[in-house]
Amino acid sequence: MSDPNASTAGTAPASPAPEKRRKRSALQVLRELRQPKVAMMLALGFSSGLPFLLTANTFGYWLRDEGTDLKTIGFLSWVGFAYAFKVYWSPLVDRLDVPLLGRLGRRRGWMLLCQILVAIGLVGMSVVGLSAGLGVIGAFALLVAFASATQDIAIDAWRIEAASDQEEVGLLTSAAQLGYRIALLITDAAIIAAAARIGWQLSYVAMAVLMVVGIVATFFAFEPRRADQVLQAKPPLWTRRGLVDAIIGPFVDFFHKHKLAGLVILLAVALYRLPDFIMGPMYNPYYHDLGISKDTVAVVRGSFGLVATFVGLAAAGLTALRIGLLPTLILGLVLEALGTSAFALLALHASDITFAAVMSLDSFAQAFAGVALVTYMSSLTSLGYTATQYAMLSSVYALLGKFLKGFSGVAVDSLTPTYGLLGAYATSFIATGLTAIPPLILFLLLWRMHGREGSGHKA
Repeated sequence: MSDPNASTAGTAPASPAPEKRRKRSALQVLRELRQPKVAMMLALGFSSGLPFLLTANTFGYWLRDEGTDLKTIGFLSWVGFAYAFKVYWSPLVDRLDVPLLGRLGRRRGWMLLCQILVAIGLVGMSVVGLSAGLGVIGAFALLVAFASATQDIAIDAWRIEAASDQEEVGLLTSAAQLGYRIALLITDAAIIAAAARIGWQLSYVAMAVLMVVGIVATFFAFEPRRADQVLQAKPPLWTRRGLVDAIIGPFVDFFHKHKLAGLVILLAVALYRLPDFIMGPMYNPYYHDLGISKDTVAVVRGSFGLVATFVGLAAAGLTALRIGLLPTLILGLVLEALGTSAFALLALHASDITFAAVMSLDSFAQAFAGVALVTYMSSLTSLGYTATQYAMLSSVYALLGKFLKGFSGVAVDSLTPTYGLLGAYATSFIATGLTAIPPLILFLLLWRMHGREGSGHKA
């Protein structure tokens, strides 16, 4: 993540290079954790993660509880394409203030607008329920996904621009991932336990109320100014040069820095999270069809899953510091493959102990791989194009996975006549784990292209 060769415009070198830097001691790291912006990043990460599963896996659990077929659940997961397409409106977030709310600053204004829209969308999903039809609740889910994706653009830009140096980007990234994972546990565990008692609709209202965490953090956060000088030097957006720079500039800058390696980077990033994404809509229906109770799912996720997540976050940060980002990314892929494939074991033996072990491995793997990828993508952005370039990278990694997971229900259904329902799930999880092989090869190629020493790219 460190970038000693960056210019005053905040650009990174064409390829990661060996570097000499003062290493922070453990005591210094602990002191930095007390900074107010770390607490703000933790809360904003929570706000970013809260809506995600509510239009994805958890939404699928609600639909399955109401008797919705697997094919429909898979196709409805396509509302998540908002996360994959956010790059197309990210230049607006980079260059325009929100009317009225813009007085808070560009990043904070966009955050607040999106947080309000997410809350409205969640309340809408709760009020209409499935009785109004899948089209109506799907429309509110799309609003939540669109607002959430836009919030991510602003929060990711804030995270990078609020940092005083590249090492602090790593610190804020860890805080953001911690908040994000806590939100995922709440929307993937606590809400399931709540739904068993008060129903899905009231549970979604409770999630809307929790968006207050992000709203409060937005008011208390400062507006980052690190990119202001770069942005002020650019032509206004309403001019032809300004429009071209806002839309095309981020991509020209990216490939100018990384040359041919840029294509390999984009392809590797695009494939990196496939082991986590492809079967995403089927996890909760799988637990449902295994007969695992909501309480068991909630308890395991909130205990073993929580601990494994925290350990994975810490392990990824430490590993990146010790051996570099590319080796950490490669290790993350191996863990992703193992974590996803392990779910096939539940089809053979779905005891509480087996479920806890599989869930712990998967939680550790996802947390580890998530920190590695987010830190890597953050290190590739330039000031002045922060929101758009990071949105480009995160859209690239989301696009293929979001598309393929729409067919997850079709895959399970098509395999069921041959393998039976649980066998079809197991086969699909194993096949999904194998999708880690292509990005593994690509990151090994990047390591070779830059040289083992240079491409370590230590955080």
